[in-house]
Amino acid sequence: MNHQALDYVKSHADAFKQQLKDLLSIPSVSTLVEHQGDCERAAEWLATDMRRIGFDTVEVIRTKWHPVVFAEWMGAGKDAPTVLVYCHYDVQPAEMSDGWHTPPFEPTEKDGKVFARGAIDSKSNVMAQLKAAEAVIKTGTSPVNIKLMFEGDEESASENMTTFVRDYGDRLKCDVAVICDGSMSDREQPDIAYGLRGVVTMELEVHGPKQDLHSGHFGGTVHNPIQALAEIIAKLHHSDGSVSVPGFYDDVLSLDDEERAELAKALPWIETEWKDVAAAPQVWGEADYNLHERIGARPTLEINGIRGGFAGDGFKTVLPGMALAKISCRLVANQTSQIIYERLCDFIMTITPPSVQAELRLIEMGEPALIDRHSPAVEAARKAYETVWGKRPHFVREGGSIPVVVDLQQALDAQLVLLSFGYKGCAAHGPNEHVYLDMWYKGMAITIQFYEELCMGMSKD
Repeated sequence: MNHQALDYVKSHADAFKQQLKDLLSIPSVSTLVEHQGDCERAAEWLATDMRRIGFDTVEVIRTKWHPVVFAEWMGAGKDAPTVLVYCHYDVQPAEMSDGWHTPPFEPTEKDGKVFARGAIDSKSNVMAQLKAAEAVIKTGTSPVNIKLMFEGDEESASENMTTFVRDYGDRLKCDVAVICDGSMSDREQPDIAYGLRGVVTMELEVHGPKQDLHSGHFGGTVHNPIQALAEIIAKLHHSDGSVSVPGFYDDVLSLDDEERAELAKALPWIETEWKDVAAAPQVWGEADYNLHERIGARPTLEINGIRGGFAGDGFKTVLPGMALAKISCRLVANQTSQIIYERLCDFIMTITPPSVQAELRLIEMGEPALIDRHSPAVEAARKAYETVWGKRPHFVREGGSIPVVVDLQQALDAQLVLLSFGYKGCAAHGPNEHVYLDMWYKGMAITIQFYEELCMGMSKD
């Protein structure tokens, strides 16, 4: 273990915590134009600290929206592995009226936790990585070269990141790319994600009459678009919960017995989380797959919202002219967003009644990612968790998406690793978001140990 770097973290623990609070106090909300200046301020704050730490190169790189902060330290030498670390410093909107107990941009420490917007998603990850880098650089003990890339648009669907990674590919060259985002299902049991689902979002619009009509005058003669939409939606799944779209599962990679056994190790924790957070009357979905497999290894089709007619207070006996549903599909490894959109579009056209017209509009796409969980880099991460946490991490497939993972896979000839140190129960994107400080400090220790394990497990030509 790198005792010098770990001692540095211990002796600077209070100062690091204050820096975390300082960054959390900047409302870097990327989705709201009125906070564009705050995103710039957060980026400059990070760049200033990187220069103080001693990075060779520090840049705040402007994009079409919010800047990327890039830093590079190559002091370990050309024969040492180079690690690129990705995190994001932007956050979701937050207002006291959402149900916060304390002001979301005035970090509040209580019972070993810090409450603030961005505490778990994802400024604690940013600061864990930045402070781990400080510890090894300041003590002169880093066995790897370090590049940091902190994004400011992740909560805005990373619209600029694909272009950025392509344009700056030469600058980002590395042996290992670390994506530090996400969280774990249990406070005591670590896990390592190696699969992420892709996503395709769409709007299905159904039109009937040219305008809203009096339901007394025209009811029974016009196919109500809301009813037609409901009929279409009802045909998108079989009774067993599987998606009925022809070809929807054609490209899905099957799980072998070894992988199913590995995924099953995390099942008790995932089932507990489902009962606590979802708390639905009973589990629903494909009976041939357990809860973990349904969440991370199987694709889905969800209805995310419906609009049409009159839904305000009181009553309006209207026969609506239009109805709309928002639909998303979560995709797994080997599936392609464009193909799934086309197959869904074709199917909807075949099941749309002739009494209405339907249009399926594509909103956004993101591809799924699968990381080799047997790679030297992932093995180094496993050993680091085991050393610091004292428990072997579970390997998990996550149900969500991190867009930059696919961008980095496509642009870099590097091994990828997903690291997370926070707890899923910390209310990311919700009111009273928080981070457990003990897990945050462990994140620094794991990163430092990961560098050590990586250097021992990888050799450069």
